[in-house]
Amino acid sequence: MDGFKTLASIKKDIEDHVGHKVTLRASGGRRKVFINEGTIEKTYHSIFLIRLKNDTQRIVTYSYSDVLTNTVQIVYAS
Repeated sequence: MDGFKTLASIKKDIEDHVGHKVTLRASGGRRKVFINEGTIEKTYHSIFLIRLKNDTQRIVTYSYSDVLTNTVQIVYAS
């Protein structure tokens, strides 16, 4: 099963990229898609925080299951 990810592997992948820049693509419902750039700030047991690039005061939180269900897609900057 190539491409299959578990919550544990998603969590480890995000934890390994704390402090790195990312591009987020998040579903806002009703065909709305939000694309933001930011930095992975911190990880917790069931959520992670991303500080948005264009608003240093704004931090968004997502759960690892959001990534698993493709509600949120993360692209790591190279």
